[in-house]
Amino acid sequence: MARTIDQIRASKLPSNMMQFAARGALQVSPAENIEILVYLACHNKVFGDTARMTLAGWDEKASLAVAKDPETPAEVLNYLIAADNLRPVLLAALLENPSVSEPQIVKLATSAMRDAIEVMLKSPRVRTLKAVIDTLKSNPYLRKEEAEALTRKPDTPSIATVAPDDTAAPSEVAQASSAPPVLAPTTSVPANPENASAVDSEEGSPVDDEVVNAYLKENAEAIAAEGEKPYQSIGGVVELLGMDYFPVTETAEVQSQPVPNTPVPTPPTTAAAAATAPSKAVLPKPAEPAKRDNAVQKINRLDVKGRIQLALKGNKEERSLLIRDGTKVVALAVLEAPKLSDGEVEKFASQKNVLESVLRQIPLKRRFMKNYIVVRNLVANPRTPLDLGLGLMKNLLIADLKNLSGNKEVSETIRKLALKMYKQKLEDTNKK
Repeated sequence: MARTIDQIRASKLPSNMMQFAARGALQVSPAENIEILVYLACHNKVFGDTARMTLAGWDEKASLAVAKDPETPAEVLNYLIAADNLRPVLLAALLENPSVSEPQIVKLATSAMRDAIEVMLKSPRVRTLKAVIDTLKSNPYLRKEEAEALTRKPDTPSIATVAPDDTAAPSEVAQASSAPPVLAPTTSVPANPENASAVDSEEGSPVDDEVVNAYLKENAEAIAAEGEKPYQSIGGVVELLGMDYFPVTETAEVQSQPVPNTPVPTPPTTAAAAATAPSKAVLPKPAEPAKRDNAVQKINRLDVKGRIQLALKGNKEERSLLIRDGTKVVALAVLEAPKLSDGEVEKFASQKNVLESVLRQIPLKRRFMKNYIVVRNLVANPRTPLDLGLGLMKNLLIADLKNLSGNKEVSETIRKLALKMYKQKLEDTNKK
């Protein structure tokens, strides 16, 4: 019996089945579904865009299994490792897959960004491929100390072979012989509680200080222009966190209650005191530990540079507050955070209480634009600039175009174009 992929190659499936195929909805194995999607993305003009969007959001576990399997067809592996389609979570598996050809890895090394370079430097296979190493050396995103490590002899300790101490940050290993960074080095236990935000409370491990230093250097003029501008949340903090973050203090409650007029008891005699004394000594109450400041209080104490460090190094809750910072250079720093997840970006793309510059910055990140939900949320966000929303609409699926055409929160121009595109795509589908 012929496989479904063979029927698609021979154009034997009806248009409705092709539409299901482009959405990954056929009743076939995950591996064959991915093979079908790659074929449509590369060779089908009608369903190619839909297939690409489906692949970008495909189940991570199934995608990882395909990336690791040496039996995966070359066309699929070449598609997955191409710079335009690469999902960072799959890169390590693809690099170690012997079926991924060296020329494909060389091609990736030519245009690899920082996140990809870091994965490639840790790959045992990559370090054995001379052509890849030579290409990486010419990559402008490769750091000086990394380039020097690549030129050392195999028996010389290098970035990829040195096993750092568990408490040391990767940057501390890479910069062992270089001058100390501008910022104070972070450790797993911060010396000053005021600087506790320098350590990501979600992971408990230090973040590379070079990310912060590079951002501060790149935006030095903007930071200087902001001066000592305090944190000011767009839309208000209470709106985001709720009243639970700002409880009424016990002192205020006690003071608001009237004091009853009760007589003062006379002290008992020694005999009476002995008769009424408890059999066991009453232990004093232990002192309650001091309550830690919440995220808002921590942020309010920081200046612009401090909030930038927290945006790049902090946890999810802190990022959710700082993305709404009225200071542009702080809000944009959140989008550069190494630990920023796709789920967070999906939420940012739909928020109405962020700066317009944040919404404009999201599409400039190739990683974010591979996430269909991010694209859909940006178009449906009434705060998204009109020119940006119109440019992203071509990527929406038919169902989302239909929903957008009836969304009264977005501009009339968006609604009219969405309706027009919906009717056009529906017509094209029915013709097939």
